[in-house]
Amino acid sequence: MKVTINAVHFKADAKLEDFITAKIEKLCSRMVDVIGAEATLKLANTDTPENKVADVRIMLKGNDLYSSKQCKTFEEAADMAVDALKSQVEKYKNRAEK
Repeated sequence: MKVTINAVHFKADAKLEDFITAKIEKLCSRMVDVIGAEATLKLANTDTPENKVADVRIMLKGNDLYSSKQCKTFEEAADMAVDALKSQVEKYKNRAEK
């Protein structure tokens, strides 16, 4: 499975990319139908310190699972987005079993 990380208007460092890749790969290791995954990192145009946005999409056969979170750091936003995807993965697996 390939994980693509896009950083909009900045260059993400290797530690951040490795962190996000590890989180996504751990989540996707429990699934069979995964085609790939994509994470987009961007800065929201707000005055608050919680302006880091992480969008995570898991591409499956027939469907995509998507989550977007906004936090103070990209690591926290990506972690929360992957956590939100966990419940979507469980729902997807339950539907697939029926």
